[in-house]
Amino acid sequence: MAKTALITGASSGIGREIARDLYGRGFRIILCARREERLRELAAELGENTRVIVCDVSDREECLRLYEETKNENISVLVNCAGFGAVGSFEEVPLDTELRMIDTNITAVHMLTKLFLKDFVAADRGYIMNIASSAGLMYGGPMMATYYASKAYVVSLTSAICEELKSTNSRVHVCAVCPGPVDTEFNDVANCKFGVSSITPEFCAQKAIEGMFNKKCIIIPEKSIKALCTGAKFVPRSLVLKVTGKVQKKKTGRLTV
Repeated sequence: MAKTALITGASSGIGREIARDLYGRGFRIILCARREERLRELAAELGENTRVIVCDVSDREECLRLYEETKNENISVLVNCAGFGAVGSFEEVPLDTELRMIDTNITAVHMLTKLFLKDFVAADRGYIMNIASSAGLMYGGPMMATYYASKAYVVSLTSAICEELKSTNSRVHVCAVCPGPVDTEFNDVANCKFGVSSITPEFCAQKAIEGMFNKKCIIIPEKSIKALCTGAKFVPRSLVLKVTGKVQKKKTGRLTV
């Protein structure tokens, strides 16, 4: 059976480009997202050796269904890419939006990583890529509090699992991809615009896949973002949070000077 990659959030952005890249490397691709039409279009573009599964990973039962439907398909790469953000003060963002974000950005990643990791460890092979964000490497994100916290969870969880696997000399590898702004539909969903230049999803996907196969644990595609995250460690937390808050307010056009 051909090596297979399962990609959530595959209908657009980074997930779609990762699917294209891995397909070009000879992988059979299982595309997963909520929007069936988008998935069908991508499957038609890629050609044979693709499968479409319509699934809303913000629903725990749907995560379990996805695992049960694919656990016997020789999956060797799992990409947890589904996720979204919202901009606004913590008191303003609707609770339902935040809970759906937590279910998508945290719970789904946790569940699918745990379910597939057990199988990968038993077979002593496989890769799991969790799409996080440079936001997850910072102290926090005023005006995007829940999003930053959700990505910090993904980074922390992935880092710990990666070290556990190394300590047992496992051939399974887990990594977190932490890009800065990427030119995707994220802006529209979060109702914001980036205040700094963004990279293309194609570039992000390429660097993510290269880093994964090179067994890197934390993958930051852009050198500038890597330098920024490193530099932030030497600056007082209060100052980093203040600056981050101003950056987020610029996205909404609500920054007062």
